[in-house]
Amino acid sequence: MSLAIEAHDLSKRYRIGQMQAAYGTLRDSLTRVAARLTGREETHERQEIWALRDVSFRVREGEVLGVIGRNGAGKSTLLKILTRITTPTSGRAVIRGRVGSLLEVGTGFNPELTGRENVFLNGSILGMKRREIQRKLSDIVEFSGIEKFIDTPVKRYSSGMYVRLAFSVAAHLEPEILLVDEVLAVGDAEFQQRCLGRMEDFSGTGRTVLFVSHNMQTINQLCDRVIWLDGGTIVEDGDPSDVVTQYLQGSHSSGSHISWPDDESAPGDDLARLLSVRAIDEDGHTIDTIDVRDTVGIETRYRVLREGPAVFAKIRVRDRRSDIAFNAMDIAPHALDSSAPGIYAATAWIPGNLLSEGTTTADVAICTLRSPKLHQRAAQYEAVLFTVFDPGDGDSARGRFTGQISGVVRPLLEWSVERVD
Repeated sequence: MSLAIEAHDLSKRYRIGQMQAAYGTLRDSLTRVAARLTGREETHERQEIWALRDVSFRVREGEVLGVIGRNGAGKSTLLKILTRITTPTSGRAVIRGRVGSLLEVGTGFNPELTGRENVFLNGSILGMKRREIQRKLSDIVEFSGIEKFIDTPVKRYSSGMYVRLAFSVAAHLEPEILLVDEVLAVGDAEFQQRCLGRMEDFSGTGRTVLFVSHNMQTINQLCDRVIWLDGGTIVEDGDPSDVVTQYLQGSHSSGSHISWPDDESAPGDDLARLLSVRAIDEDGHTIDTIDVRDTVGIETRYRVLREGPAVFAKIRVRDRRSDIAFNAMDIAPHALDSSAPGIYAATAWIPGNLLSEGTTTADVAICTLRSPKLHQRAAQYEAVLFTVFDPGDGDSARGRFTGQISGVVRPLLEWSVERVD
C-alpha cells in the first residue's frame, strides 16, 4: 500500500525570551537602530527549545494514526508543520493527497454574523467551495443540533452552541488526508458521541487520519497505530493498546505512596500513629496506574502505642471530581478486640471493574469505635493518588462503548437476558 505521509527527521527550534524583529512596528525598528548606534542596545540571552527533534514516521493510505503525549510534547507543532502553518528547522515532510485540518475549531467565526453566514465563512476558510457548502448546509445544521438558532448572530450563542456549529462545519470536509488536533472534546456527551461516530465514518471510507488527543479511550477506539511523543521525540510507536498503557504508566506518575519518618511527625494521638500508606497491586508492588479490570489495594501501616480499645483502618475513596465513591472499614472480628501495641499493616482490596477511569484518591484513617460513632485516632486526607485506565479491549464494564460514563463507580454487573415472546 502506498504512503500518504512521510516525515524525515523533522525538527523545530524556537527562540524564547527574545523579541522577534520580523513583525515589529517601524517605531520598534528605529528604536533598535538608534540603540545600536549609541551603544545602548540591551543584550538578551538567547534561549532555545526544540519542540521537535528528529521525528521520523510513515503513514500508509487509509491508516488512522494517533499521536499522544503530555502538553508541550510537540504534538501540535508536528501538525502545524504537516499543514504548512510553520516550517521545520530541519528535516522534511511529504504529504500525498488533499489535506484537511481541524486544528482550531471555530477559527474565522465572526461574532456579528449569523450561524448560517458563519457556516459559509468558516467553510470557505477550511477550503470548501460555495456550491459544496450549499449542498451540505442542511446536513451541517442538522448535525450541529442548533437549527432553531441558525439565523441568530453567534455572539448570542453559548460556548457549547458555538463549538457544536464549528465542529459541524469542519466535520463535513471531504479531504483525502485529515489532520485532527483534540477537537472531539467539544459540546456535551451526546454531541461528543456524534463527533466520534463521524470520525469513525470518515476513517471507515479508507481515508488517512492523523489524530492528536488526550482521550485515551478515543485513541484506542479510532486508531490503527499510535505514536507517543515526549520532549519532541518519539518514545513509542506501535499497537494502540500497548502504547497507551505504557504512556499512562510512564506519564501519570502520582503520589501513590506516603510515609512519615517518626512518630512525632506522623498523624495520630497517644493511642495510634500512621506510618505509611500506599496503593499496591495484587503482587504487593506500589503502583501509580492500574488497569480498570485489576484489583488494587490500599495498604495502611500504623503503630499502636499502648493497650487500649480496638484499633482498625478505614478508607474513603474519591473519584477524579473529588466526589466520594464509597467508604469502607475493617469489620473483621479482631477489630472488636483490644489492640496490643505493635506495628500493623491493613490492606483494603478494591475489586477490578469497580472504579471509574481517571484519577482516584483515598483518604485513610485509623479509628476506634465509640458506639454508635467512630473516633478517628489518626487520619490523612488524600493520602494516596493513582490513575485508573481502561485499555479499551472490550472486556471491561465499558464494553465497546467509548463515550464518557458518568458516576463515581463503574461496576461490571452480571446480566441475565432471555427471550420472552
